[in-house]
Amino acid sequence: MSQPFIDKINASYNPKGSFIQLGSGILKGEVITDAKVNLALKMMNRHGLIAGATGTGKTRTLQLMAEQLSDAGVPVFMLDVKGDLSGLAEPGNTNDALLERGSLVGIPFIPAAFPIEIFSISGKLGSSMRITVEDFGPILLARILDLNETQSGVLSAMFKYADDTKLPLVDLDDLKKLLSYLSEGAGAEEIKADYGKISTASAGTILRKIVAIEQQGVAHIFGEREFDIQDLFGKVDGKGVITLLNIADIQDQPLLFSTFLLSLLAQLFKKMPEVGDVEKPKLVFFFDEAHLLFNGASKAFLMQVEQIVRLIRSKGIGVFFCTQAATDIPESVLGQLGNRIQHALRAFTPNDAENLRKTVKTYPTSEFYEIDKVLTSLGTGQALITVLNDKGIPTEVVATHLVPARAIMGPANPEMYNTIVRNSEYYSKYQQRVERRTASEIIVERQTSAEAKRVEEKAQEEAEKTTKTNTSSRSRRQTPLEAAQTQASRTLAREGAKLLGKIANGILNSIFKRK
Repeated sequence: MSQPFIDKINASYNPKGSFIQLGSGILKGEVITDAKVNLALKMMNRHGLIAGATGTGKTRTLQLMAEQLSDAGVPVFMLDVKGDLSGLAEPGNTNDALLERGSLVGIPFIPAAFPIEIFSISGKLGSSMRITVEDFGPILLARILDLNETQSGVLSAMFKYADDTKLPLVDLDDLKKLLSYLSEGAGAEEIKADYGKISTASAGTILRKIVAIEQQGVAHIFGEREFDIQDLFGKVDGKGVITLLNIADIQDQPLLFSTFLLSLLAQLFKKMPEVGDVEKPKLVFFFDEAHLLFNGASKAFLMQVEQIVRLIRSKGIGVFFCTQAATDIPESVLGQLGNRIQHALRAFTPNDAENLRKTVKTYPTSEFYEIDKVLTSLGTGQALITVLNDKGIPTEVVATHLVPARAIMGPANPEMYNTIVRNSEYYSKYQQRVERRTASEIIVERQTSAEAKRVEEKAQEEAEKTTKTNTSSRSRRQTPLEAAQTQASRTLAREGAKLLGKIANGILNSIFKRK
């Protein structure tokens, strides 16, 4: 059956344009060198899934794909969970196993090094990678703060108010100051009509969650200088730069780094221009430990992930999720992943058996394989593959012996690692924080100005009240001239009355004397 198998595979995996070779097909336990399994570059922005149990070679698959993409001039972003992908900067060591693997897939093994950049969320293992609170957004922030639906709504209202009133939210101090201002300060009355009142209970809970994040020592990821996504698109001597985000020192905070990765995707989606279908992707984004992204995720969060994955294709960005089982990915997202590389699955427990059954049902039937048996019998460095051909049609399912990685499959030596980090232009660009006038300063200024205005108004009211009192007192008290005039008037009136009395008496006496 080898020739019909070769014909079928070559017909299915023979793209017209540029491609990367994933390996050669396996039939009845034998590697069929001429059955080439290729993936068209133009189809890599249809996204993909790399899955398999621990120890089955998923990380090496990521590496061999990154190497060939770099050779093709396509930049790559990868999460380095254990810090062992930095070996991409050094040529691999030749041994019999690698030479044999290269021979089996028809590609002679030739060690090679690749251009890399190393970043770190903590700033301790590479150039610092930061993002502002406003660009992180309320949905992702609610995710890492573990807020409920009501509290998430409050957070969204705060972001809307900040946007409407031109308050830059850069770090967590800005967020705390805004929360206090809108829940207890002068802003509480201001937002009541248009945004709704923030209850003391909700404000207190959100504040405690922010403080908890700060106590974990990861507040520094929010701030400036913010990472510029254009720095992911570098090339050196025609090769695409492989950007590594080393999170070895924060492995115990999976919610943080997985959500941070999604924020980078969101920035790519928001800032990159539409390019439609291209001959090769502008960037391929490998999302390792993808199951961590979806554990306990809210409906709003899942909707955002689905929207980004569905629409970022038109920006020329390909996204590959790497996880242990396809069932780790929600169906709404899984349905967007056109390329599948499935390493071996184990069925040691009832849950494993159920996951195996579900995974098998996602593959089309094959005249060459029993899918369930293949998935449990694949060796390290082997995978069951189906991708989209250059016409967008799913290819024949094929068990594949994968191409060997050509760089060191492990961490670079410490001296080289430090040299790469320290000599990078991004180390000097991002290592020092940049401080500018942000929401916390503006709110303090507003409060100070409002307080000064209140003091001024109160002083003016007191002055007016004093003036009015003094005026009233003066109106009741006569001046010396007014008193003299009053006394003269009284004397004149009195003397006038006496004179009139005398005249009247004289007239009366005259009348009576005549009689």
